Amino acid sequence: MKTDFKRKGKLPKDYKDEKKLKALITKERATRLEGSFGKEKEHYYLKKIKAKTKATEKLWICFGIHTANALEIGRRMYQAQVEQAA
Repeated sequence: MKTDFKRKGKLPKDYKDEKKLKALITKERATRLEGSFGKEKEHYYLKKIKAKTKATEKLWICFGIHTANALEIGRRMYQAQVEQAA
């Protein structure tokens, strides 16, 4: 298992290869996360939040993300039921 955490201590012999792998992991994770948030922002109209304070803005974003997660769980449960019935 590889991560992109900072290494403590002496660098290994294959440090250059490891550094390339860490860069790929970081890029892939960022791409997936940003894509997920972008989809949710578009679908749940989070781009149009007109909150007056930072606290209410965060609250709206949290509700949007939790709604997206709840719907995804519901879709997966429904799909499992359909597959069981078939």
